[in-house]
Amino acid sequence: MTAKPEDFSGGEIETGRLLFARPWTFRIGVPSLTLVPPMQGIEIAMAGRSNVGKSSLINALVGQKALARTSNTPGRTQELNYFRPEGEGTDIALVDMPGYGYAAAPKDKVDAWTELVFGYLRGRQNLKRVYLLIDSRHGPKDNDLEVMGLLDKAAVSYQVVMTKADKVGPKGLEAAISATHEAIARRAAAYPRIVVTSSEKNEGIDILRAEIVRLVAGN
Repeated sequence: MTAKPEDFSGGEIETGRLLFARPWTFRIGVPSLTLVPPMQGIEIAMAGRSNVGKSSLINALVGQKALARTSNTPGRTQELNYFRPEGEGTDIALVDMPGYGYAAAPKDKVDAWTELVFGYLRGRQNLKRVYLLIDSRHGPKDNDLEVMGLLDKAAVSYQVVMTKADKVGPKGLEAAISATHEAIARRAAAYPRIVVTSSEKNEGIDILRAEIVRLVAGN
């Protein structure tokens, strides 16, 4: 099942726009589990392979070009980066997790990233959902499947977001979506609805915002 605009009410889409139209700011970068801030409100997290487009997607969500760092060098983000909206209202944090699967990174750095990310996942009771980003050009790779397995084992709810949908033709996109549906079909922690996005074309962004609003509302 792939999320479409008709799956949401106009109110959910508009509420999502309003939530993410508020100014969001970078709050803290966490390089170690000992520095993770106290649990407060609701947290949602973005996970994915290096160069999958996490920073670009976060910037598209909030409508700010440079809130999250973007780089042509995979693996640049090596911390848990916390972002929060300014002002009164929903107490929510968006957490940008370090990318995985960057083959050129030294093993000690890969091990440190893995410990940080999955230590966070196992111990964060206010983490409502992980949005697992998968590149539409490739579909799920082996390390994506490994991460799904770890999320299943940790009983952390996650939902797949396909990125860079504008970079692949209709047949390729259909194949990637089909492969992703197959990958999550029997996984207990996987939310069945896939969101297809393009940060560059602003496609699927309102749908993802509406998914987050529905999640925050407890639906």
